[in-house]
Amino acid sequence: MPVKHDLYQDLGLTREVVHERRKGDDRLNTLLEQYDAADKEVLAFESSGGADEELEKLKKKRLNVKDKIVLQLG
Repeated sequence: MPVKHDLYQDLGLTREVVHERRKGDDRLNTLLEQYDAADKEVLAFESSGGADEELEKLKKKRLNVKDKIVLQLG
């Protein structure tokens, strides 16, 4: 069963800290929305039992957005 990826744990920040930062940062807000959408895609694809290659592409897309979030928070 697919499990939602814990972005906040990866960032080493609490949900509250990230959401406070996103209020004043439109770029961060957009990136977090993109991350949530990418994570939902991964979860849905994992549930459907699709091809490993496509799942890998979706995970790389999610990771790419996470990397941009890390840079934006830095």
